[in-house]
Amino acid sequence: MLGVNLTARQFLERAGQELLRLDSTEIESLADAIFDCYQNCRTVFVIGNGGSGSNASHLCEDLGKGTLKREDFDNDGKRRLRVLSLTDHTPYILAWANDEGFDRIFLEQLKNLAEPNDLLIAISGSGNSRNILRAVEWANRHGLKTYGCTGFDGGQLRHLAQKCFHVPLHDMGLVESLHLTAFHWIVDNLYRRISIDSESSPLSR
Repeated sequence: MLGVNLTARQFLERAGQELLRLDSTEIESLADAIFDCYQNCRTVFVIGNGGSGSNASHLCEDLGKGTLKREDFDNDGKRRLRVLSLTDHTPYILAWANDEGFDRIFLEQLKNLAEPNDLLIAISGSGNSRNILRAVEWANRHGLKTYGCTGFDGGQLRHLAQKCFHVPLHDMGLVESLHLTAFHWIVDNLYRRISIDSESSPLSR
């Protein structure tokens, strides 16, 4: 918790420094993976726990709504990005956690919903959350594309996911903040590609 020993100004300066340390190619690669799902009518699934679960919900909402022009909201001919946050199905999560174990809350949802060539975005600051790892293991075995979003040393997720966006920082709060900052760029980038660049393409209609 860096903020314990830093002033507000020092904390903001440190956050800015850490942003500039990120590997932008990893962020661009994640945007490309999501756009590939859009082009091929595949589904993007997002998972995470705690603050990362909140980021999963936030990313899902932004991808589902923020990649469209406002004038396309009522345009039934405009194809939308298929995206779902598996952190948001509370009764479903509680049923699996209560009956079969918390480590299966995402895995079991994927069994109902996922198909080969879908994309699983797994967000875990530590990279060691068991329910995240089990979901990625299943996804890898069943033909999904997997992308991890990690912090600290990346944990097991950094090596288990097929690709990874890593924040090399040992502070959970800043890791989650930097993930979300990168996600906002990704949404803007996809808005350009889906709603502007591809406007005249048959793929966008």
